[in-house]
Amino acid sequence: MKISYNWLKQFIQLDWDAEKTSALLTDLGLEVEGVEEFESVKGSLKGIVVGHVLSCEQHPNADRLKLTKVDIGSQEPLQIVCGAPNVATGQKVPVATIGTTLYTENGESWVIKKGKIRGEESFGMICAEDELGLGKGHEGIMVLDESLTPGTPCAELFEIVSDTVFEIGLTPNRADAMSHYGVARDLKAGLIQNDIHLEFITPSVSSFHVDNRTLRIDVDVKNKELCPRYCGITISGIKVGESPSWIKNRLEAIGITPKNNVVDITNYVLHELGQPLHAFDANMIASKKIVVKTAEPGSKFTTLDGVERELHAEDLMICDSEKPLCIAGVLGGVNSGVTERTTAVFLESAYFNPVSVRKTAKRHAINTDASFRFERGIDINSTKYALLRAALLIREIAGGTLSSDAEDFYPKKFEDFQVFLTFEKVNSLIGQNLSTDTIKSILSSLDIKINNVTETGIGLTIPSFRVDVQREVDVIEEILRIYGYNNIEFTKKLNASIAPTSKFEDYKIQNAIANQLASNGFYEIMTNSLTSPAYVELTEDFKEEHNINILNPLSRELSVMRQSMLFSGLEAIHHNINRKSNDLKFFEFGKTYHQYADQREEHKHLSLLITGNIHKENWNTSEHKSDFFILKGVLDSIIERLGLKEPKASAAKGSIFSEGLLYKIGEENIVSFGVVDPKILKHFDIKQEVLYADFYWGNVIELVKEQDINFTSFSKYPGVRRDLALLIDQNINFDTIADIAYNCEKDLLKDVNLFDVYQGDKLPDGKKSYAVSFTLQDTNKTLTDKQIDKVMRKLQDSFEKQINAQLR
Repeated sequence: MKISYNWLKQFIQLDWDAEKTSALLTDLGLEVEGVEEFESVKGSLKGIVVGHVLSCEQHPNADRLKLTKVDIGSQEPLQIVCGAPNVATGQKVPVATIGTTLYTENGESWVIKKGKIRGEESFGMICAEDELGLGKGHEGIMVLDESLTPGTPCAELFEIVSDTVFEIGLTPNRADAMSHYGVARDLKAGLIQNDIHLEFITPSVSSFHVDNRTLRIDVDVKNKELCPRYCGITISGIKVGESPSWIKNRLEAIGITPKNNVVDITNYVLHELGQPLHAFDANMIASKKIVVKTAEPGSKFTTLDGVERELHAEDLMICDSEKPLCIAGVLGGVNSGVTERTTAVFLESAYFNPVSVRKTAKRHAINTDASFRFERGIDINSTKYALLRAALLIREIAGGTLSSDAEDFYPKKFEDFQVFLTFEKVNSLIGQNLSTDTIKSILSSLDIKINNVTETGIGLTIPSFRVDVQREVDVIEEILRIYGYNNIEFTKKLNASIAPTSKFEDYKIQNAIANQLASNGFYEIMTNSLTSPAYVELTEDFKEEHNINILNPLSRELSVMRQSMLFSGLEAIHHNINRKSNDLKFFEFGKTYHQYADQREEHKHLSLLITGNIHKENWNTSEHKSDFFILKGVLDSIIERLGLKEPKASAAKGSIFSEGLLYKIGEENIVSFGVVDPKILKHFDIKQEVLYADFYWGNVIELVKEQDINFTSFSKYPGVRRDLALLIDQNINFDTIADIAYNCEKDLLKDVNLFDVYQGDKLPDGKKSYAVSFTLQDTNKTLTDKQIDKVMRKLQDSFEKQINAQLR
């Protein structure tokens, strides 16, 4: 949010420099994220002086150019080539001297330099209005008053406004500070705490009076819950035109483009007092009646931005007797706004239900200055005051007469919150004993009314503009931020308690695995748990009825809780590939969410995604694509690191993988992994293979807790490796061979490994060749050749008998 320092000084006439003021605002909780300078005329006419045209002759080499001699108060007149048709001898004109920077309408800059134009030297530039930023005229040069002295800086002739603009990072709860009035109110409290007492000046509406009652517009509020207060007044005989410079400068300083005097005044009061207003063309209101009601579901309405929108049954609308005119608190209609032809307006100032406005704004994807404030809660008691302030400004600037009484529909007044503040609680939470006088002074500076004071505390009434202060702790937070966080004293002694924790805490295991993955080149990602409902249609593994829908979604793409971490991970893959990062290894700890008939469930997961090459491109490394076995190796290392038993593998069910496996330990699923189906990748416009693994992290944690940690010493004696090349049937897999081997020799056999597979036309039909290594070791002595040969014969006999294997 942008705040003009000049505008703040309308409320508090403070002579501090901007840096000191921004520091105080930040200490008060209104964090100043940036400070920028504003000039009503870009460049402030630096280097522009009054020139006297002494002579004006035709350029010898160009029909449309003139060769002039211009006195700018220096010793010698300047020769300047000018192409303006109206330049003439004797004129007083603005001259941009060499080295002066001029700015285009788009803010681009260019520097005046000495140069030659069609063979004649030119030592400056005679300027038009638009070239100086003083207007839009470009028909010719700007002619100044004849009485001016040559060499006079033009900055002295025109009213140029300079301002400092604070960019404040406003937290959502601070609805009271969404205006210059609100920020100034906080600033006043901070100054009082610093023992600086300045008058707080508020805009006066005491001169308000009704001129006549010739244009009455009735107001009928049908939905009092969504619109608890509605005020309006008519102003007739106005002339819509350009706003005065002081209003335009204020608006432009905070980034708002002026439109016309009526609209500019509504924007001005919005940013001055924080109350959104809307001006309707009174002649466009049928039957001279305003009706506030919810929309007809499915009806169409075209807003000021030219977009036709389908209305929802919960959308609150401002209507006349025939048609809707405005989406309440959000955006006006295309045919009800103020134009150059408008001669009378109905000015609206209202309080709309914050939840209703937010739902409507999000539903239609509209974000305006008005909805921003209504959503967070404005001051209901300032509604009429802001209306009168705007009405007086319109009468002053646009002319016209106040042609009706100020309508004020406010059937049920809001009660201010009552809070009892205990001194003990204040000192306990702040950690420092504050005197009663200090507490009372701070509360008074915040316009919090003190009802009574006892030995134990203070009875308070919270003003209506502080919609976020409803509890005792909220009041204490207000006291602390005004007192100053930096003023709290800290002791040198640090007290801490040590709580017993288990080594099997989830976060500890996550950190261990995360470190392992990071050391293997993986990057951790954190994706959104909100996702698109369309993703469940990409696979048969998930059902639409299991989606958990968000009641108030930001958009359809973020309207359900995810059932799988795959799709958000693929979004990250797609994002990186589009930025020329094709070799990726990601992991993420997260949760999935599921709606079942009788309950909702959430499950913990660890997901891994691999795509592209294993290694980065390098001159001494050959290109090697990531494949299924690379992923399998990573998963096996994780399982080994967790100390889990060796899992059993089976084919992964479902349609996520074109080929995949499921690891189980006992009856518990551990991880499913494989190659993501190309049909799913096509939806994300991913054209390279992606490998995905999904750990059922909840099951993993439970199994880790059950594991007993056994320690064995390293053997002093060497292991021995022997290899066998086995000719076996096609349907036999390596797990069968390993099981037979371990059952055959349980003492000496330490490892079985498959290191080569051969299938080809040199083998009998239905056969394949496995090259298998066996590692033998005795922990108590060195193995002899006799022992080794005996074990290998046993293994060979077992393979021949059980799977009909033959040695090659």
